Amino acid sequence: MVSVFVNGQSENTVQALDRGLAYGDGAFATMRVAQGQILFLNEHLDRLQQACHRLGFNIQDTTSLINRLSLHAQTLTHGCIKLLLSRGVGGRGYTAPESPEVCEVISLHELPAIYAQWQTNGIALALSPVALAKQPLLAGMKHLNRLEQVLIKQQALPQGVDDWLVLDTDDHVIESSMANVFIVKGNQVITPTMSHSGVSGVMREQIIDALLKNNIEVLAQTVTLSDLQSADHVFISNSLLGMVNINHINLGTINANLSSKHHYKPWGMTHNLLTQLKLLY
Repeated sequence: MVSVFVNGQSENTVQALDRGLAYGDGAFATMRVAQGQILFLNEHLDRLQQACHRLGFNIQDTTSLINRLSLHAQTLTHGCIKLLLSRGVGGRGYTAPESPEVCEVISLHELPAIYAQWQTNGIALALSPVALAKQPLLAGMKHLNRLEQVLIKQQALPQGVDDWLVLDTDDHVIESSMANVFIVKGNQVITPTMSHSGVSGVMREQIIDALLKNNIEVLAQTVTLSDLQSADHVFISNSLLGMVNINHINLGTINANLSSKHHYKPWGMTHNLLTQLKLLY
């Protein structure tokens, strides 16, 4: 059963006029807990603070928030904590209140059991029929308006496929439905730029840093379907998955024959990085 805490109290309701409910006016973080500790907690809070600042409000009393999160992590031991911050209650219209009272929602969850299997065996992707819009004012942040992802997830995955690969409206590769994408070409690792759409995940930044420390060149740039076709390896990342190799991608349209697949061998560095970052299941 999911445990929910609203503004520090054990309850599962928010006020009807909360702007997160009305307009998606806020941001959130999804954090993995291992052995009673939240992995990369400071990095998650930094990114969340940046997102809220971009939206025009700030996290209040970060020290108390860290203490609450840490106590929840100790009771959870292993699992997932989702932290959601909205601008709080506002009026009927779009105009934000001058002095918002931020609404904090913390929920505790189990980790999907299949993620350990994915780390070991890898997964398959197919192209989503839903494209991401380009909006640089929101790009990179994990804001509360996730209607594009809802539409993506409403599409039934083809048989033998585990997740959708998502493009933007210019047919550039952005992410999977739930994770950042990396491609490996020779001694380079390339990840799509997040300047116009997509979510720049905390794990994405940790992997980039770890790759650089291992003397592997990393480029953040526009990625096309042709780049995927010429890649040696492909993997995805998020804070709960860690890193997962991609075995094959259906690079045709949604109506293409599923026998049209591009296959990849697992990248040997994936296991090494999972070990270095202490992300193995």
